[in-house]
Amino acid sequence: MSMEDGTDLSPSIAQIVQRLRGSHLHSQLERQAKDCLHRPEIKLESLKEDVRAFLKASGWEKRLQNAVYRELQLPQCHPTTPAEHLKEPLAYMRRAQASWEKRVLKSLNSMSTELGVPLARMRPAGEQKDLANKWNEMGTDEPDLSRFRPVYAPKDFLEVLISLRNPNHDSSEDMTVKSHWGLIQVPLNVRDIPQLRQAYSELNLNNGQLGIDDHAHVHPVVVEQDSAAAQQYSRRGCPTGLRSDLWALTLNSTNQPQDVMHYEQLKAGVIQHDLLVDYLIYKDVKLTASNDDYYFVFEDFLYQVLRLCH
Repeated sequence: MSMEDGTDLSPSIAQIVQRLRGSHLHSQLERQAKDCLHRPEIKLESLKEDVRAFLKASGWEKRLQNAVYRELQLPQCHPTTPAEHLKEPLAYMRRAQASWEKRVLKSLNSMSTELGVPLARMRPAGEQKDLANKWNEMGTDEPDLSRFRPVYAPKDFLEVLISLRNPNHDSSEDMTVKSHWGLIQVPLNVRDIPQLRQAYSELNLNNGQLGIDDHAHVHPVVVEQDSAAAQQYSRRGCPTGLRSDLWALTLNSTNQPQDVMHYEQLKAGVIQHDLLVDYLIYKDVKLTASNDDYYFVFEDFLYQVLRLCH
């Protein structure tokens, strides 16, 4: 099954086709299409229609639709867009962002020098073994974090936001009472209350959930494995017993062997390398989630996810 027809599609769809062409799903689809050629119901005179019918009946067409739907939800960037434009389209925002990043890096380097802690190092074999053994219970570890200070104070970040000004905007033109309501004076096009009510009308629920449907039969959305339908259904809430399945379906999240392999690669990188920012993440979680009755049960997961992400 070929995706060569993508050149005739609109640029955005063609980009999606290009990304899918190099994915594991594409290779799986090709393999399934080739394997089904040996089936007796596949006829040469109706090859294209028969292969499509087989992929649809076996569920592969739905998986492809979910993958395309997920790609459509992701921010689209033109392939020729310069890398420095991908973070922020406004020039004065990019300058402020670059200045702030330099400030944070300078603070990290200063902390590394003062404490004598390298920004990154290879863990000795013994430390790697210890971390691997307590991977699922890192919350029980109590390292000395008193030496590690915050990289920046919230007040510093607030001052940066307050100082932002659009050089192309003449603030004298709209000096009204509203302009003095907030400290941040960046002119952004935001929705008013009626527009927000219309955009998020699904949140204005008319029928509450009583809890009796928490263990109801499996919903047709889950049975059909349709990501778009799962997202629409979840906008008005869903039974607790179905949340896991619906979230996984909405995000098109699968537990394929290649996903497990990627996770293990990330985990191995965390175990092998000791980073200064790990201690900052550890302290941040200790000061927030571990002391919160709602989040303490997820403390170990927070350590894992945050260390894997950076």
